[in-house]
Amino acid sequence: MSLLNGIVSKYPALGQLIRYGVVGVVNNSLLYLGYLLIVYAGVGSKFSMTLMYLAGVIVGFLANYRWTFAQGKNHGALVRYILMHMFGYLINFLLLLIFVDGLGNPHQVVQVIAILVVAAYGFVTCKYYVFRASAKQV
Repeated sequence: MSLLNGIVSKYPALGQLIRYGVVGVVNNSLLYLGYLLIVYAGVGSKFSMTLMYLAGVIVGFLANYRWTFAQGKNHGALVRYILMHMFGYLINFLLLLIFVDGLGNPHQVVQVIAILVVAAYGFVTCKYYVFRASAKQV
């Protein structure tokens, strides 16, 4: 473990990526299970994704703000996080619309791929836009 701590202390972005991954895997696994259960209950895939996406935004902000990017007071982070997720939601929605409704692919597979695409977009956006260091923090 000390080797990993040494590497992470030398490369802080790697530590952030690892923490973001842990938050993402736990959060998205639970959200995907919820998505499947809601669809199984007869609710459409896009509406189910919408419900789970909203729940994920709340949990993800709290975990990433406090742990992944270890923010003190970062005014505006919540607004930037919501903006980031509005675009992430649009990406996810369009992937379902195009690949499920348009091309007939199974929603279960498309949603897994959409989670990965939005997660990659989310890390880069969180690191360089949402939780960027303010002028006072640098």
